[in-house]
Amino acid sequence: MLIDETIAAIATPAGEGGVGIIRISGEMALEIGSTVFQSADGVRLLDRGANAFAYGSIRDKEGVQIDVGLALVMRAPKSFTGEDTVELQGHGGTVVLRRVLRRVLEAGARMAEPGEFSRRAFLNGRMDLTQAEGLFDLIRARSDRAAQAGLEQLEGVLSRSFNGLYDAFLEVTANLETTLDFVEDELPDDVFSGIAQKLDHSFMELDRLLETWNEGRLLREGVRVAILGRPNAGKSTLLNALLGYERAIVSEIEGTTRDTIEEQWVLNGIPLRLTDTAGLRVTDCRVEAEGIRRAEAHGEVAELIIYVLDASKRLASEDQRRLEELPADRSVVVLNKIDLGQKVDEIEGIAVSLLSAHGLVDLKAALIEKLDAGEQSPAHAVISERHRALLIKARYEAKQARAYLIENIEQQSALACDHLRSALEHLGYVTGRTYHDELLDNIFSRFCIGK
Repeated sequence: MLIDETIAAIATPAGEGGVGIIRISGEMALEIGSTVFQSADGVRLLDRGANAFAYGSIRDKEGVQIDVGLALVMRAPKSFTGEDTVELQGHGGTVVLRRVLRRVLEAGARMAEPGEFSRRAFLNGRMDLTQAEGLFDLIRARSDRAAQAGLEQLEGVLSRSFNGLYDAFLEVTANLETTLDFVEDELPDDVFSGIAQKLDHSFMELDRLLETWNEGRLLREGVRVAILGRPNAGKSTLLNALLGYERAIVSEIEGTTRDTIEEQWVLNGIPLRLTDTAGLRVTDCRVEAEGIRRAEAHGEVAELIIYVLDASKRLASEDQRRLEELPADRSVVVLNKIDLGQKVDEIEGIAVSLLSAHGLVDLKAALIEKLDAGEQSPAHAVISERHRALLIKARYEAKQARAYLIENIEQQSALACDHLRSALEHLGYVTGRTYHDELLDNIFSRFCIGK
């Protein structure tokens, strides 16, 4: 990947659409744009100022028209990538966009790699790594809350927090390194205590950031919800009712569901990963037993469990045992088939008749309450797993440094400085103050080619 090459790619999703965009970025972007695009007013793109647009046609080497549309000119450094950029906006369609892209590549551009536009934006100082990841989260968001969190991260909310933390550790390190130039017992007693206090204050901000990880994980990955219960209790019917369409096969035959079925569903702005599971019972069938094993495994790792009971029948001993083992803080019990008469009255739960959707509103309200979503503050930027791993490493190194500031401080200041430098290196990897090609490949390779 050469940063001095001019790159191009289709920037809109594949398929039919009203508008399709080809993005060109690099030193030759305006020249290539002028070669392939003929403005209706006769003024070349190369001769236009920044933030200009023109109507015209895109033509092949022989001058034959390929498409008509607009060309947008953005000059460095005020563009997404920080380079000269041209966007050709034509009609959205797979064939026409490929013809336009082929023409742009013939004119001297290179096909962009996944995430290369965003990578150039980072390398040219238009965004840091946390902002780039916020852009990725915004594009991939599956709920309003996730989109809002991604947007805040893109706008630099996390960047400011991480930069403030980095600067605080940098100040502590610089102050501590200054003490190395003094002779033993030459410094006032309060110098090292002041450095320690500053370091302790930085731990508070570091821990605050770490506390946002779980919320971030749920927004990005979705809350894992396992639907458990005995055969024919109505688990698959519940999945279909929540989704609003027939996703799982529903049958009166027990053991119809043999494997897990997972679908995405958004409730009150929070993405959920609903998993329908095999009915829980004792069986000699090896295939069904494997399905039951998987169901139990999903229940163990789920953030929320929906346990479905057939309330038209007496409570089975198997259900009684499993209900006693359910974690109360992350479980909702559903009493299904109340239209057939309710015979389960010793268990508290949400009474429903899933065939008629009776009680579904109450069930959703109970789920929201368990998710603690009703009183949550508006979505905000939250750290990712990558950020968390680096923060934990930085915290460990800083704690090691802090331990050296308790006894024999002057003799151990150099060791404390070594650990603080390591902490700074880990923090630098978060925003990209410190980076290497492998880190950039790992982040930007997940992006689409046109971004």
